[in-house]
Amino acid sequence: MSGKNSRDVKADQRTNGDGKQVTNKVLLAAPDNEYELMRADLKYIDLPHHLSLHEPTQKIEFVYFPNRGMVSQVVVTKDGRTVEVGVVGNEGYAGAGLAAGLSRSSVREIIQIAGDGFRIMGNALERILRSAPQLQVILNRHTGLQGMQVAQTAACNRLHDIQQRLSRWLLMTQDRVHSGVLPITHDFIATMMGTDRSTVSLAASVLQKKGIIDYVRGAVKVVNRRKLQSSACECYGVIQQLEDELGLR
Repeated sequence: MSGKNSRDVKADQRTNGDGKQVTNKVLLAAPDNEYELMRADLKYIDLPHHLSLHEPTQKIEFVYFPNRGMVSQVVVTKDGRTVEVGVVGNEGYAGAGLAAGLSRSSVREIIQIAGDGFRIMGNALERILRSAPQLQVILNRHTGLQGMQVAQTAACNRLHDIQQRLSRWLLMTQDRVHSGVLPITHDFIATMMGTDRSTVSLAASVLQKKGIIDYVRGAVKVVNRRKLQSSACECYGVIQQLEDELGLR
């Protein structure tokens, strides 16, 4: 076995201090010596549906590294309306502002698809990063990707129709959940996309009639991913390309 493969196997077998297996790609990408600096501070946690990880303007107390599930980054207006501007799965982490030197964030970060993962106290991560330059680079790259994802999503919400946006959103969700069955409802999708349920239902009905998606109890099933990609706007491909270039997929 080559040296490269030996490192890959070792990283794939990483655990936290309590022996819980790590599958988060950011934690797996950290060099062995830098991962060891944070290993004891990583606390394994369940991430149930609708758990709020961070509220707008609040101080960032913890940074979260999902193993499974999906985090939605949501902008909340004064009148209570919401729209999703970004998503995070096991390719990234929540609380990204902290790695960029920010103690607060303007978005709500909430678990939209249940899973599990690890959290670390913000002050502990800040201390560790002073001795972990490669981990700092990895976190910064993901923070940059999140910023570009937000910008692309803003353009998508303004310029593309609901069917294209829905297709993009389903693809991005499937990429992070790693399943063809997505535990989501029309009401949930409408809230995340900043529109009403009837608009989402109409777009979803078109996709269903084309044999692209189907409905199962409390979930959407992706039947034909290739057609779903054809139905999506170019924003999905742009975000994919960014992730590839930054080595985050």
